Amino acid sequence: HLLHNAFGRKHASPKRLFWSVGLSLVGRGGAYQTGKRMQPSSNLFTSSSTSKDMTTEELKMSKDAIQIVGSAIHAVDPIIAVQSSLIAGNKILKAGEHNSYSQDDYDNVLVVAFGKASSAMAEAVIDSVREALPDLLVSGVAIVKDAHVSADQRSKLEQNGVKVMEASHPIPDARSAEGAEAILSQVSNAGPRTLVVCAISGGGSALFCQPRPPLTLQDLANTNKALLASGMTIQEINVIRKRLETGKGGYLAAAAFPATVLTLVLSDVIGDPLDLIASGPTVPDNSDWEQAWTLIQKYGLANGKHGGLPDAVVELMKHGMSGKLEDTPSKNDPIFITNRSNGNPLCETLLVGNNEKAVTAAAETAKELGYNTVILGTTIEGEAKHIAGMYTSLARQLRDGTSSPFAITQLPAAIIAGGETTVTLPSDNHGKGGRNQELGLAAGLQMRKIGLRNVVLASVGTDGTDGPTDAAGVIVDGGTLDRIEADHPQSTGEDALERHDAYSFFSSVPSSDIGPLVKTGPTGTNVADVCITLIK
Repeated sequence: HLLHNAFGRKHASPKRLFWSVGLSLVGRGGAYQTGKRMQPSSNLFTSSSTSKDMTTEELKMSKDAIQIVGSAIHAVDPIIAVQSSLIAGNKILKAGEHNSYSQDDYDNVLVVAFGKASSAMAEAVIDSVREALPDLLVSGVAIVKDAHVSADQRSKLEQNGVKVMEASHPIPDARSAEGAEAILSQVSNAGPRTLVVCAISGGGSALFCQPRPPLTLQDLANTNKALLASGMTIQEINVIRKRLETGKGGYLAAAAFPATVLTLVLSDVIGDPLDLIASGPTVPDNSDWEQAWTLIQKYGLANGKHGGLPDAVVELMKHGMSGKLEDTPSKNDPIFITNRSNGNPLCETLLVGNNEKAVTAAAETAKELGYNTVILGTTIEGEAKHIAGMYTSLARQLRDGTSSPFAITQLPAAIIAGGETTVTLPSDNHGKGGRNQELGLAAGLQMRKIGLRNVVLASVGTDGTDGPTDAAGVIVDGGTLDRIEADHPQSTGEDALERHDAYSFFSSVPSSDIGPLVKTGPTGTNVADVCITLIK
């Protein structure tokens, strides 16, 4: 993929400076290398240029930011993440530090995968299994997001007996249900000498989605809308949601019993709670029907509040409360209490990649580039424009107050953070953008307001998709907005932020320009967002 940034266009005059820089994200296992589309003369960049021109330092920092972003995404490449966690021995597959699976104990391996990284994760699993357990038959199903599997990946998976099924994300469709049915059917037929390897990544909830009869996909969509409008936490929402499907909340693992189940997780959820990632299809559920019904009553969802729940959902919950329906598998289910012959649990889960891994890689690269680096954390949440204000305030404090003995670091500084912000949209919103673009726009406005220069902020989604756009995120400095508005005076950053229309604003440069948008294409991974703030 090409991680590609430009700010403006070719230089039209010595007083109006524009440039273009790029970075190639080389495929599996390859290094991420910076590449230059145009090498500007150093004498064109001056710290004394007009307010909209980029300083020499800002140009260098922008290139650094691109390289840092590339290292973050590279660190959570799904193939690298899986293959670094699965080690081939002498007819033994080692998973993590404590788990091992001997060829002598199995007749076949069933690979099931769902999520934005499912095709790459399944490919990596097959490579590791073929090397470690060469005599075993391999088959399975991989549910992938539309256009998120290459021709080579599809060919390789299907040649190894893994059926590739595409489905919709973020809204599940009939194909999501068909894919879930295919997976559940195969694992239900697995025997005690079957090793089931389940690869889960961000987006798995929508791609692996089969409503519990008699519910429909529309029932699930209406329920999700009501739950989100109710003000419930994601943890509370999950208590209800995983009872409405046939594969979530431990049901997938239970369906595989008495087979051995190894789950590999590439986490896109802050804090990596395994029961929330794709609604925990292979981990025990600690909640029950009673808790779910209590939440429904607490938020008035059975009485039409917030649009109410569909009648079919309310009836299903009542049947569950009365004992007419089985509950989700708990920690006492056979799949979770049975041990294998070597004493290890029959069902195990291994976290192969997460936001922390991406953020750490970014910090290491920033340090190598000469920045004094601080990781703020990997659980940053909140309204995007408010988080942008925090980042710019930190940058300003460092610029103005690094002589303090209590400063968090010294210049040049790199502030690295991970997490997932939100954007609250009005019901009549018609703007286009994503949380990273909105964060960048808000930061650019704040930097301009306080005259903050020699500060560069890059915020990207590691999956390469920020909102319903073709951009992963954005990179800005204190003059970015002035440069765009100079060419397009009818557009203002303030108006774009108010309309939540960051994408239209940043992409308003002529078609010959790339603009400040960061475009990677689908990266094949998904571990939430990474934000880099560089200060000199």
